[in-house]
Amino acid sequence: MSMMADRSRARDYTSTHRCALCEREVGRVNRHHLVPKSEGGTVMVDLCLACHKTLHSFFTNQTLAKELHTIESLRQEPEIAQYLAWVRKQRDAAIRVRARRSKR
Repeated sequence: MSMMADRSRARDYTSTHRCALCEREVGRVNRHHLVPKSEGGTVMVDLCLACHKTLHSFFTNQTLAKELHTIESLRQEPEIAQYLAWVRKQRDAAIRVRARRSKR
C-alpha cells in the first residue's frame, strides 16, 4: 500500500462532529442505521460512541426498526430522554455504557 493511500485513510481527530441524537460536539462519530441493517434499513445518521452504544444496549434491532426509527421517536422514549439529559452535561470523553440484562 502506498504512503498516499495511508494518508487518505487517516482520520482527522482535530475536527469536531455533532451527534444527531444528543447534539454534543464530539471528536468522533459512528454511522447508525435508523432502521437496523439486519431489518432492511439504509438511512444512516452520525451518533457519538456513547449514544450509539446506549441505543444498542437498551433496545433490540426489532424494537429500533418498528418503534424507534427516527431521531424524534428516540428522543421521546422516556429512558433515552433521561439519558440525554445526563449525557448532554458530559464532556467528550470515553463514557462507559453498561450492558443491560434485558432489552426492550
